[in-house]
Parts: sequence; structure tokens; C-alpha cells
Amino acid sequence: MSRTITVGIDGSAESRAAAEWAAREARLRGLPVKLVQVWQPVPEPMAEAPLLGADTHQHWTERILREAADALRSGHPGVEVGVEQLTGQPAEVLAAAAGQAELLVLGSRGLSGLGGFLVGSVGQSVVAHSERPVVLVRSAEQAGEGPGPGAAGDPAGPVVLGLDVKAPDAAPVEFAFEAAERASVPLRVVHAWNPPSYYYSYGMAMDPEVTTTVAKSHAAALEEALRPWRLKHPGVEVVTQSRWISPSLLLIEASRDASLVVVGRRVRRSPLGTHIGTVAHAVLHHAVAPVAVVAHG
Repeated sequence: MSRTITVGIDGSAESRAAAEWAAREARLRGLPVKLVQVWQPVPEPMAEAPLLGADTHQHWTERILREAADALRSGHPGVEVGVEQLTGQPAEVLAAAAGQAELLVLGSRGLSGLGGFLVGSVGQSVVAHSERPVVLVRSAEQAGEGPGPGAAGDPAGPVVLGLDVKAPDAAPVEFAFEAAERASVPLRVVHAWNPPSYYYSYGMAMDPEVTTTVAKSHAAALEEALRPWRLKHPGVEVVTQSRWISPSLLLIEASRDASLVVVGRRVRRSPLGTHIGTVAHAVLHHAVAPVAVVAHG
């Protein structure tokens, strides 16, 4: 595996935002950026049309890649930028590229007025099949938005990590601590919990004292789960939050002032389907900040 931060480029504002995010991350990590453009050969009937010929289409895609690289080199002179044009189905090619990279970064399109973001079939398939971290970045140009906390152009917010204290996996936790440490920003760790199941079974109302006791228990479990990483990364300022709420809603809420949201995804060995987990799926579609999906066993 080559130590590069790889970016999928297609000429869209979202892919340009992804490249900008990747360049900033590359500077922090001391790694090169590789811009990858996937060229799908034009079907033969279309290739015969003079305006849609294979040569014209390939020239256009090469121009997108070249212009993106020039813009990144100009804006980030200290970052090494390489390019590669690949041929094939984008989802398959980008998933393979992710396997050869330290990190893969893709764009995520905003849905103006709908309160969410679009993770297309390519992005979702890549996230579902990559065992390397994948970051999806939205464009701050959507609906006239300017840079601000959580926007693709502003890295000043905290890193947010969603943590399941019952089964904390090392990969996403370590990724989040290292990201906060590199950027010199706080790490906000959020944990959502539900009342005991028998309250649902019997339709009982939560007693305030029981609620307080359960809340303290979950908060203590969160602190205990984080203890090894606090010791390993003593320079990271850690803020914790434990609430009775849906995990996805808590993460989406926390994304509003975050520079990055980190969620885990359990690795599935089946080549079929694009299952990424309900929480990761919701966060990818509705979080304001860039989202890193970190696969774990």
C-alpha cells in the first residue's frame, strides 16, 4: 500500500471540495495527494457520434484531471500532487484505489432545501466495500452557503466521534484521536443510549431517579472506554457527551460545528449489497461536516 491520500475527481464542485480537504489533510500528515479520474469508455454506438466520440470524451476527462491538479498545486504549494487516470466502472475502480491508499476522499452533493446530502450509488458502494477509511466531503457552495464551522473550507471545528461503549472498536477511535491531534482541535466523543428494554415492554414512564442513575452509568462507561486513548494521546482535549437520543440524530446535531465526523462501519465480506449500517448511512446523508467512515472487524 502506497502512503497517499487519494481523491476521486469528476469535475464537480463536490470533488473540488474533496480535493481541497485532502490537500489540507495531506499537509498535516506529510503525505502526497493523488487525484484519480475514472474514465468509462463510451459505448460503441455513442462513440460513433462526432460530438461524443471516445477520443473527445477521453480528452475532456484528461482536462478535468489536469486542471484539478494545477489548481491544487497552486493553492497548496507545499503538497506533492500526482494524477492517475483509470478505466472501468467508477465504484469498482475507486474501491480498488482505496485499498491502495492511506485514505480515500470523495465529494458528497448537497440537496438544497431538503435538509440532507446525496451520497450517490458510487460513493455508497465505495464506502460499503472499502476496508480503508473513506471521507466524504460536501461542497460549501450549496444554496449560497459561505465558509463556516463544519463547512468543507473551515477546519477549525472539533473532531466528532460516535462511540458505542458496549463494543468500542480501536480503528475509528484511534482515527479520531489522531485526526484531532494532527489538527490541534478538541475531540468531542458522543454516546447515545436508550432506556432499559422493560420500559418499552410494559409501557412504563421513566422514573426521574432511574433516568439519572442510567445516565450516570452510561457516562461512566463512556469515560472508562476512552481511558486507554486518553493515556495514549494526552495532548488531545476530550469532551464527552452521553444522551438518551438516537445515535444518528446525536451525531448529525454534533456535526453542525465539527470539522470532521468519524463513524465506524463493520466489515462485511460479502461482495453483494451496499450495507454500511443505519447510523453511518444517516450520518453520511445528513451531516453538515465531512464524514470519515472507518471500517473495523
